[in-house]
Amino acid sequence: MSRHHSTRGRLALALGAFGASALLLAGCAGGTPGPGNSNAPASDEPIIVGTTDKVTTLDPAGSYDNGSLAVQTQVFPYLVGTDYNSTEVVPDLAESAEFTSPTEYTVKLPAGLKWANGNDLTSSDVKFSFDRNLKIADPNGASSLLYNLDKVEAPDDTTVVFTLKTENDQVFPFILTSFPGAIVDEEVFSADAITPDEDIVKGKAFAGPYSITSWDFNKTVEFTPYKDYKGLIDAPVNGGVILSYFAESSNLKLAVQQGDVDVAYRSLSATDVEDLSKNDSVKVVNGPGGEIRYIVFNFNTQPYGATTSDADPKKALAVRQAIADLVDREAISTQVYKGTYTPLYSYVPEGFTGATEALKGLYGDGNGAPDAAKAKETLEAAGVTTPVKLSLQYSPDHYGPSSGDEYALVKSQLEKDGLFQVDLQSTEWVQYSKDRTADVYPAYQLGWFPDYSDADNYLTPFFLKNNFLGNHYDNSEVNDLILQQAVEPDAAQRTSEIEKIQELVAGDLSTLPLLQGAQVAVTGADVSGVVLDASFKLRFASITK
Repeated sequence: MSRHHSTRGRLALALGAFGASALLLAGCAGGTPGPGNSNAPASDEPIIVGTTDKVTTLDPAGSYDNGSLAVQTQVFPYLVGTDYNSTEVVPDLAESAEFTSPTEYTVKLPAGLKWANGNDLTSSDVKFSFDRNLKIADPNGASSLLYNLDKVEAPDDTTVVFTLKTENDQVFPFILTSFPGAIVDEEVFSADAITPDEDIVKGKAFAGPYSITSWDFNKTVEFTPYKDYKGLIDAPVNGGVILSYFAESSNLKLAVQQGDVDVAYRSLSATDVEDLSKNDSVKVVNGPGGEIRYIVFNFNTQPYGATTSDADPKKALAVRQAIADLVDREAISTQVYKGTYTPLYSYVPEGFTGATEALKGLYGDGNGAPDAAKAKETLEAAGVTTPVKLSLQYSPDHYGPSSGDEYALVKSQLEKDGLFQVDLQSTEWVQYSKDRTADVYPAYQLGWFPDYSDADNYLTPFFLKNNFLGNHYDNSEVNDLILQQAVEPDAAQRTSEIEKIQELVAGDLSTLPLLQGAQVAVTGADVSGVVLDASFKLRFASITK
């Protein structure tokens, strides 16, 4: 199929084939070029991006998942950010952002900023955004990252002062680049409840590189360049982007292969990527790693959990330890993912300062392989009757098409020696994200793309007492060490504390890390400007063809 038939024709074909509804396309003026496109003219033809990921909600206060962030980073402003291929935090919407005392982080905004709806964008919106995030404290949101924020003040229209609870916070600027850092329009968003997607779109409450001009939840999103965008990255070099959601990765593969989408990002199977890498009509783009896959244990509802009829913390720990003894990460890596994901034996993945392999020596044979005899001994010593009945849940649509194979293999590994009887179930992501924080799942799959390039992002969201997982894990020593490392200015001491946290959590097994992976996108041969960098975000503004 030619890549040169009309955009409307390509989109209609793609949407018709995959069950999404059609939408009107708008041609728009482009901006200055992005990275790799310094001489590329802006095109009026929209870029079509395909994904199997899903959005939980467009409201930044109600989401903490990559599918939602992929949309939010295109349309909402952030005070600070990271440039392409950089991990350094620098002003984005802000003119300046810096610590003006050990507990005060002061941001200066340009005068005259506007939302796409014409409303003034001032420091009052910034204060409102952070205040509502903390007030709503949605279980699927990222308010837990704001643990060190005491108050936000807006002394004038262009000044914001963040007062922190403890001094010398090494992490707070990074947090502002991620989920809770999105600024929203106080005249459109609710102060105390998640605002419906339709109200946000209707209210044109956008001031990022793009506005959303059409929204069909988890089917299609139409992005149009926002002409008054002020921020770190260059204005879009394209005439707009249409994000098209696919139910099956096999359909996404076919669409990029035939030219019906320009970019396929999250998630193609390892087999599909391997196949497409041999196809001259497309390009495979690889980016730095950081993604991890893991099992979460709900400390209340897992076998022998705190709210079960036979609650016993020692038996509950023994169950988690036995699972850690039985999983074979190498087999999952090679059989399911063909090496595109590699075994992960700790909580901070390889490549980040402070990363260890704390789990490797503690469980299995001590070298990364499983050990059924050790698992049996652990269960017997704790008085656990076998086989242990375990309910295990995964999402078939959020973490790529291989999740079913991955968890079928985990189930077989746990059941192989008769120590476990696993009830394996799956639920679509939108419902899954609600159920997991409502204690519905005793043990379940999650994955993680880091919000910022620091080891803290693999610790704070998961292991503080009030954490994103909501799995009722509570270790005061771990909690205190996480808070301590975040404000430790001495690099060597901070690294030591990060290593200690991993050691302690490895003993508790709040979660069980399995795999670490890299970023992959597949594009048409005539597409350029796709940057998969250390920010772990795909920014649409630089993509052209």
